[in-house]
Amino acid sequence: MGLPMVDPKHPDWKVSTKLRANARALRRNSTDPERIIWSELRGGRLNGANFRRQVPIENYIADFICHAAKLVIELDGGQHFSDKGERADARRSAIIEARGFKVLRFSNLDVMTNRAGVLETIATTVAERAPTPTLPRKREREQTVSVEKKQP
Repeated sequence: MGLPMVDPKHPDWKVSTKLRANARALRRNSTDPERIIWSELRGGRLNGANFRRQVPIENYIADFICHAAKLVIELDGGQHFSDKGERADARRSAIIEARGFKVLRFSNLDVMTNRAGVLETIATTVAERAPTPTLPRKREREQTVSVEKKQP
């Protein structure tokens, strides 16, 4: 029995208690490359795009996800580069892409040696896929109030 997924556009997504617990454990025990990328993605730091980390999708846990851009980012360690690992990753990507997401994969080595290039690729993909962001409501109200006060 699963709990409803947070994404309101997909109320039919169910996440098992075990998968949710695994995602929480992965958030607590993230790798160095995951911490590096998360420090750049969290809190809308990458051009205002909101990302979440270690999010369950189907029977998998995506490293990072941006719902607005329908983008999943996966960071792959050495075990992913064997024949078996590549086949498993292809199946995983196909299932995630069937949900409408685009999957970007980067090796841990890429993150450690070319962080700027990885972030540029992510930012470009988000810009291509995300709808135009709107101003937060608070900022809109502040601008409206300040304009009204200036008029005599």
